[in-house]
Amino acid sequence: MVVYADTTAWERSSTVRVVPPVRPRKLAKVPFVELAEGRLQGVVSSGSDIARVYVSSIAARTHDYSCSTNNNRPCGGLNGGPCKHLRALADEAVLQYGLDRVARYLHVEVGEENGAGGGADLMSRLSGSRESAPAAVVFSRFLRHLAYLELPDTTAPVPELHWFPATEAVG
Repeated sequence: MVVYADTTAWERSSTVRVVPPVRPRKLAKVPFVELAEGRLQGVVSSGSDIARVYVSSIAARTHDYSCSTNNNRPCGGLNGGPCKHLRALADEAVLQYGLDRVARYLHVEVGEENGAGGGADLMSRLSGSRESAPAAVVFSRFLRHLAYLELPDTTAPVPELHWFPATEAVG
């Protein structure tokens, strides 16, 4: 018999708790948003071409921003400041994570009186400039997430997701 030392069942499984969004999101415009690698980054659908998506990002601390298609063609809307894709990304990040969490991650000061301003308030407080950032890593992670949606429902462990070290068994 295997006895686990002071752990709960979820700690021994290959599943993790999913933090629900602060408010419901519509995934058609911004299907993927994350706070990772020192950036607010994600995938934003094109408003004019159903087959095109943009990978947009805003760096924490510097607030430098980037937006390009998934094959690294720069967004034409970046002339003179952040484009509509970056604004949509910020709006959806606020819906997903909440204004306070996104602002803390990006190191942006937002006052309590501006809490209802959401992504627009956040964008107005950024002082970065355009930078070139490769889109491939973010887009690849987005495609991987899409592949998980195609897996059949199961309660069995998914080997690809079982990368966490196992808890040491006692006894």
